[in-house]
Amino acid sequence: MSHLFDNPSRRAFLAGSAALLSSPALAEEKAEDQEVAYDPLRPPPEPEPPVKRNISSFRAKDWRPYFDNLRKGAILVDIDSRALHYWSEDESVYRLFPSSVPLSDDLTRRGRTQVIRKVDGPSWAPTPNMLKRNPEWPKYIPPGPDNPLGSHALYLSWKFYRIHGTHDTRKIGRKSSNGCIGLYNEHIAQLFEMTKVGTQVLLI
Repeated sequence: MSHLFDNPSRRAFLAGSAALLSSPALAEEKAEDQEVAYDPLRPPPEPEPPVKRNISSFRAKDWRPYFDNLRKGAILVDIDSRALHYWSEDESVYRLFPSSVPLSDDLTRRGRTQVIRKVDGPSWAPTPNMLKRNPEWPKYIPPGPDNPLGSHALYLSWKFYRIHGTHDTRKIGRKSSNGCIGLYNEHIAQLFEMTKVGTQVLLI
């Protein structure tokens, strides 16, 4: 097996990986220091109780109520229905994906942003302040099955916010994130190919 598991701190970190999700800091206006505004690897509370899903809430939407145009394509994230919608610039492609959503409103931002960077095989590293509070954490996790960002990541213009994959499929369709929006790896791979730097993003 990989030597990645030889380090005790890494083992401790990975042991809790089912509860982890790389996530953004709170909105910039909510804290002077974003790095200490929240803990992106904080375990979530107890799992949500089983609920009956209303299939009508997970349905296709038209882009016009949300965007003035489709220049460079558009992504709509509906927190309530836990779904991500994508429209291509020429309207030839529309996709609807189930997503993970934040645990609570104070852990996310709603509003308009855009894709500023695309990474195939993202790595992850805690901020310096995170390491001060949690010196046992690994300082870096390379791309691969242990990475909280999954197989692909779309970085948004809001600092620390991303749309990314997850290797923990239990998170999808649930309130399981500390801020970011997660997709199944196969779905983020599709979205990654369709989006461009500059693609519009709206969280509602």
